[in-house]
Amino acid sequence: MKPARWGGSSMLSRPAAAWAATLATTLALALAVALAAAGPAQAGMVEPLRADMIASDHSVGPAVDDPRWQEVALTHIERAPVVWFRVRFDADLTEPFWMVYLPFLYGGGQVSVNGFPVANVTQTTPDLYVRWEHPFLLPLPAGTLRAKDNMLLIRLVPAHDTTQAMMPRLALGPHAALQPLFDRRLFMVRTVPVVTLVSGLVVGALVLLIWYRRRQEVLYGWFGLAAILWALRTTTFVFDALPAGAWQLWRLLYFMSTGGFIVVLAMFTLGLAGWSRPLITRLLLGYWALGPVAYFVGGHAFTSEVWVAGLIPVGMGLAVVAFVAAWRRRSGETLAIASALALAFGAGLHDYLVADSSTLLKALAPSWSDHRLFLLHHAANVLLMVMGVLLAVRFVRTLGEVEAANRTLEARVLERERQISASYARIAVLQREQAATDERQRIMRDLHDGLGSQLFISLSRAERGALDPSAVSDTLRGAIDQMRVALEALASEEQDFGTAFGNFRFRWDARLRDCGLKPVWQMDLPDAMPAIAPHDALQILHIVQESLTNVVKHARASTVTVRMQHAGGVLAVDVVDDGVGGAAAKPATGGGRGQSNMAKRTQRLGGTLETEFGAHGGRVSLRMRLADTPPGGPQAPEPGLALP
Repeated sequence: MKPARWGGSSMLSRPAAAWAATLATTLALALAVALAAAGPAQAGMVEPLRADMIASDHSVGPAVDDPRWQEVALTHIERAPVVWFRVRFDADLTEPFWMVYLPFLYGGGQVSVNGFPVANVTQTTPDLYVRWEHPFLLPLPAGTLRAKDNMLLIRLVPAHDTTQAMMPRLALGPHAALQPLFDRRLFMVRTVPVVTLVSGLVVGALVLLIWYRRRQEVLYGWFGLAAILWALRTTTFVFDALPAGAWQLWRLLYFMSTGGFIVVLAMFTLGLAGWSRPLITRLLLGYWALGPVAYFVGGHAFTSEVWVAGLIPVGMGLAVVAFVAAWRRRSGETLAIASALALAFGAGLHDYLVADSSTLLKALAPSWSDHRLFLLHHAANVLLMVMGVLLAVRFVRTLGEVEAANRTLEARVLERERQISASYARIAVLQREQAATDERQRIMRDLHDGLGSQLFISLSRAERGALDPSAVSDTLRGAIDQMRVALEALASEEQDFGTAFGNFRFRWDARLRDCGLKPVWQMDLPDAMPAIAPHDALQILHIVQESLTNVVKHARASTVTVRMQHAGGVLAVDVVDDGVGGAAAKPATGGGRGQSNMAKRTQRLGGTLETEFGAHGGRVSLRMRLADTPPGGPQAPEPGLALP
């Protein structure tokens, strides 16, 4: 994969359409989250807008006629260690299973109706710190409700690290009316964060592994780190109660993961836009490092109100940079990232105002503000999904480019292989033509040096009258024999020595029988034996012919045996007769060059020649290693080896 680069071609064909589609999708998702969490009012459901309140740390509720009761609007925040709220309502007794729905109960507390206890939600103790983000659906005891003037009494205490007790925007009604409302909010504030936590850690770890193996893919590293940081930040909606010793570390982890997520997004966006600068990177990392200092110096409230507020300009700058980059490049990737960042920035600003109980937000959307819905963890999920989808699209696109390049490379390799094969074929043809030419030249030299020299010498002697008619006949017969041997060696196709020797054997078998000799031919030549070049075949046949000629003229034998064997890469040729061995040593031709000719031919073959003549016959043995047999192989048969 190539290093991350997002400019150039657009993933979408029309930038304007990409703008509209991306913005519409993100806004629709934000609206769906809001509607799903708050939900419309159901039939039979009671949503009180006001309640009576007394700030008192008594464990027993104040008297009904206590003059300190004062009417307040819901949702109400009171700075007191313990606050009592009283809600009056009427109930439709025809509907069974009445319940009270509390969207949150940060510090825990007690709930009773008409003097009967309903629930006791765990509160912060020296050993256990709580912050209940998830909703509660509490059943009201059967038989305790009246048709008119029911009184719901709620005792609230602040969550840990805060001094504010907050009365939520509650609802009362039948179970069938409240259960969907409870389920929707529980899904948004508990189920989605749990899924985000698990998937963020898994996906982030896998993507970081990819980045670790491909360091030049910087975007994968930023995305993996952002996913893990956001998963850690989401634990604020997963854990409601922790031991006192772990609470401080957990809240510090929450602030650091929040700031780290924004800083990583800033680096991602600046790198995407090509505006990354070392100074900006150091400033962002430095502000991130101030988080622990702010937490240990000023505590939870100071960090939340001051340090977190400093991240808002960073988020705004991210959105601005992303939109400028999108305007310049007009690509689907930059448009999607810009829209998702804008959504995340708006959600983060909204959550800051909600957490700070901003009067501005309450004035602009009072009903919405009362539900205290936090949207950043949903918008951040959208942003991470956009980043992940774009990286996946880029990854798939890169794989497509690699596959296309491989196909092109394979085609080029096949074409080059075809060209190389054609070149080898041409070279082989040329080599065969050159080898044939060389063989012709060698045979021509052999004929010139042998047959030509013999004819020239015989002609000179005949002109001087030194040859009688019988000598002339012998000379001409020898010349004809040499010509026939040459033709037999050259006539076989594909260097087939067996065919050449078969022709030689057919001719000499008849001649030997005409001379009163009994020929014995013992052949052991396998089909897979190495090829013998025509020139080498010519030399072998000449040697056998010289040997047979000596036997016919001088040995006075009755039987002659020709043995030929290929074993262990060695060709063994033996000519054995049962005549008067001493006479066989005489020269085979008039010039007296029979044995010397055989010796020269053996030398050309690179073999060895042994002759043995005695009173009981003679032997001529030729041994030669064939060309493609490696040296050091099996040894040739010893002379005189009996063949089957």
